[in-house]
Amino acid sequence: MGLLERIQKGSVSAPRRTLLYGTHGIGKSTFGAMAEAPVFIQTEDGLAAIECDRFPLAQRYGDVISALSELYSQPHQYRTLVLDSLDWLERLIWGEVCDKRGVESIEDIGYGKGYVFALTHWREVLAGLDALRNERGMGIILIAHAQIERFANPETDTYDRYSPRLQKLASALVQEWCDEVLFATYRIHTKTTSEGFDRKRVVGLGTGERILRTTERPAHVAKNRLNLPEELALDYRTYAAFVRGDSQSPETTHPQPVEQGA
Repeated sequence: MGLLERIQKGSVSAPRRTLLYGTHGIGKSTFGAMAEAPVFIQTEDGLAAIECDRFPLAQRYGDVISALSELYSQPHQYRTLVLDSLDWLERLIWGEVCDKRGVESIEDIGYGKGYVFALTHWREVLAGLDALRNERGMGIILIAHAQIERFANPETDTYDRYSPRLQKLASALVQEWCDEVLFATYRIHTKTTSEGFDRKRVVGLGTGERILRTTERPAHVAKNRLNLPEELALDYRTYAAFVRGDSQSPETTHPQPVEQGA
């Protein structure tokens, strides 16, 4: 059979690969816990207040790989894998690199090569996640904390923006792999008041409303392949409605609880 006879037509439906990042305690782990039949691989100890199934806290990089292998090879009913969190996984990866290279810190490997060596382990994790998605039909939710980084835009002056708290090479690799990169934040308004003598004071005001930013803007990194609105409520049910192709998101009768510690 020639290649022309093997051409596939139409769209392909597959579980989503979602990266959710945001500030501490905003509700990232709760978002993951609301997914379909989730199980957590935890690399940080922040799930105590959340009712969910989880593997024991990963102490080493090998613990994460072992959990991925178990989910791939053993029978189970889980439909979503939540990896919480990527920035703590990165510490485990750096520890693995240091052990193999016989150094105390990844910075001890000259010319930034330690971060390049770490990409091998990142690719191993992503390959394991791909296997779960493609062969076991599992959706993937990756959770990360946010950082403020300086972004050198070649078209403008350098400015600050929010991004996942990962080393830049790892961050670029993970973001490219994901279908959605969602930024969880609070809706904030500013109010400017005059203090006399031509001085003004800007005050940030917020109601506590938590939202998802779905498209990249100067203030934050984000992307989506679902033609999502620029803003969504920070509620997995709202996101899942768009994944299913529902024209309207479901009504939320109860506010989403705020998670503890992530």
